[in-house]
Amino acid sequence: MMKITFLDAATLGEDISTDLFSSLGEVKVWSGTTAEQADAHIEDSDVIVLNKVKINAATLEGHPNLKLICITATGYDNVDLEACRERGVAVCNVVGYSTQSVAQLTVLMALTLLTRLEEYQSYVRDGSYTASGIANRLVPVYSEIFGKTWGIVGYGNIGQQVARVAAAMGCRTIVHKRTPTDDAVCVDFDTICRESDILSFHTPLNDGTRGMLDEAHVAMLKPNAIVINVARGAVTDEKALADAVKEGKIAGLGVDVYSAEPLPKDHPFTEIMHLPNVCLTPHMAWGAYETRMRLLEEVLQNVRSFLEGGNRNRLV
Repeated sequence: MMKITFLDAATLGEDISTDLFSSLGEVKVWSGTTAEQADAHIEDSDVIVLNKVKINAATLEGHPNLKLICITATGYDNVDLEACRERGVAVCNVVGYSTQSVAQLTVLMALTLLTRLEEYQSYVRDGSYTASGIANRLVPVYSEIFGKTWGIVGYGNIGQQVARVAAAMGCRTIVHKRTPTDDAVCVDFDTICRESDILSFHTPLNDGTRGMLDEAHVAMLKPNAIVINVARGAVTDEKALADAVKEGKIAGLGVDVYSAEPLPKDHPFTEIMHLPNVCLTPHMAWGAYETRMRLLEEVLQNVRSFLEGGNRNRLV
């Protein structure tokens, strides 16, 4: 019987059941797997399903039954594809499942920061509005999103959806992507940093994107710029961004992803997370309920395809 093991099922949420995989074989579910536990948890599995667990040559040793690795995400930087290829282990990811959810948080962050919503909410919440005796308050000054330039780095499914929503709100959209396309105004990275009022990242992490928003490019940003990263933490220089916020060199920062997760106590963002122009979330942009149900169904279809000799969403 096929043995299917979930290595870090807790990343999918406690409200999501893996029971639908029982039709394919014996299912074992681990809520999480550390590097030290990986060998024992994988054991004699034919298929492993994972999100954040790192798989490399050492991890693969001693598991001759392993035939397929299913990643419950689009990004696959935690899996050594070459090591899998050398050992004849297939790898699948899932694409397009989280477009709406990630775009939703991206736009929410932009609107929250641009409208200074946290400060206005706090003014009512702490009783200041009631005590003021004044019917309205317009400090701090906030701006319309209409007419702003929204720069989009990475123009896959998510980037395109963000562009559609931004355009619907009256933004001018510009795009930076590896291969320019005719259906968008494509610019180089220097230009998108200099011209954007809102700059959002939707690109995978690879050798070409790692650290692309470095200290020099942070210095190019407008003082009224809002930066949003829902891609991968290491796409940006996190310290340079934190310093820019502290020094008032950018207007706002929204981040859902970090170079180390969960956010460590000594992370540069710990010094700015209390500020009203900073919106930090715990890598949840992808995780709306509908999105996670769609994700699990996609993984199930990947396994079925593999068993039938197909190559659905195959990376290796």
